[in-house]
Amino acid sequence: MPPDDSLDLFPSPGTPAVAKVDPHAPLADRMRPRSLDEIVGQEQLLGGGKGLRSLLDAGELPSLLLWGPPGCGKTTLARLIAQHAGMRFEPLSAVMAGVKEIRGIIESARRQGSHARRTLLFLDEIHRLNRAQQDALLPHVEVGTVTLIGATTENPSFEVIAPLLSRCRVFTLERLSDAALAALIRRAAEDSERGLGKLDLVLEDEVVNALCAAADGDGRRAIGLLDSASAVHRERSGNDGSPVTLDAVREAAGRRLLLHDRDREEHFNIVSALIKSLRASDPDAALYYAARMLDAGEDPLFVARRLVIFASEDVGNADPAALPLALAVYQSVERIGMPEGRIPLGQAVSYLACAPKSNAAYLGMGRALEAVREHGSLPVPLHLRNAPTGLMKHLGYGRDYVYAHDAPDAFVAAQNLPVELPTLRFYEPKDVGAEREIAARLAEWRRRRGGPKAP
Repeated sequence: MPPDDSLDLFPSPGTPAVAKVDPHAPLADRMRPRSLDEIVGQEQLLGGGKGLRSLLDAGELPSLLLWGPPGCGKTTLARLIAQHAGMRFEPLSAVMAGVKEIRGIIESARRQGSHARRTLLFLDEIHRLNRAQQDALLPHVEVGTVTLIGATTENPSFEVIAPLLSRCRVFTLERLSDAALAALIRRAAEDSERGLGKLDLVLEDEVVNALCAAADGDGRRAIGLLDSASAVHRERSGNDGSPVTLDAVREAAGRRLLLHDRDREEHFNIVSALIKSLRASDPDAALYYAARMLDAGEDPLFVARRLVIFASEDVGNADPAALPLALAVYQSVERIGMPEGRIPLGQAVSYLACAPKSNAAYLGMGRALEAVREHGSLPVPLHLRNAPTGLMKHLGYGRDYVYAHDAPDAFVAAQNLPVELPTLRFYEPKDVGAEREIAARLAEWRRRRGGPKAP
């Protein structure tokens, strides 16, 4: 059944949308922008003279595909486009819709069209429509019975059939920057009509920054986190006018503390002693503690797993043979069992204890993870992206990529980190074992690439 027109947010061309604020609706829904000018974070599409805004201002509205990550404003933008153009807005979710539902919208659009009232069909998650459903939609888009706006988080080159794709303009929405997220958070905190303005929240910059980091480019999540953090804060403080705390943000984001099992304390003491003796390059102590564990009936594969971890975490590239050896020992113990399994275990323990030590790779991964958590899922530079379709090539995917094996010395002095990050370096090889040679090569490559700064 087609939606009831009496519930339409955009009742007639040229009439502004009037929608009552539902105080029980989620904050993110209440704070949806009410005009194109209120949208933040998509200036590349909606700024003055930009592609989509120019089309709308000129009264030209072709069928569109809005491609972008969750929470970047695709649904809101579609609603506001309908409002701007004075069109009926008919939303469908491709998860729930089938051919029957699409046909119902088409018939309603035909009836409204006879009264010179155009229909905008918004298909959320259009990539979830199968080929038959897309085929059923195609002729009605082609003749203009409906103007289609499809929203997708997936690459439309792969998920939308070619005939439908060719009849739509594709616009790429970007994940929201921290500045855009901060603007949304401040707006929701200060708006007394739709937001939390009546609560007189005090949001210091570090709290706003924490909310932005936890939201990871998702505007809907940013506002939801603000709502949850404010609720936690009010419960704890009684709304006494004190600033919202970072602890409230952490609780809202669901970051839980790791809990450590304190049973069998001596067991964990022995495990700790084994690892620390290996790290201290003391094969005698390491063998002793390994023997203690095995004699007490410890699962030998547990010991072998700990050795595999140690080989990568504490020996690393100072002795690249350590990890294959530890893996081979794990497989040997798995296949031959005990008591013979003690023999390869003894080999691995003594080898790892005597190996040169470097935790540089382990620390490098930690630094990289910190950068990811601080900056979120930044876009991959265009030259590193694959471009198997014409649309992706048109958008610049793969442009200026140089195949390293065709370059002198098989080295390309390109910057490969996301452009939003300053040039950082995570891996710092040590002057020990095989890593000494790696350090020399890497220093020369970094010099030629432009010299990223030390962490």
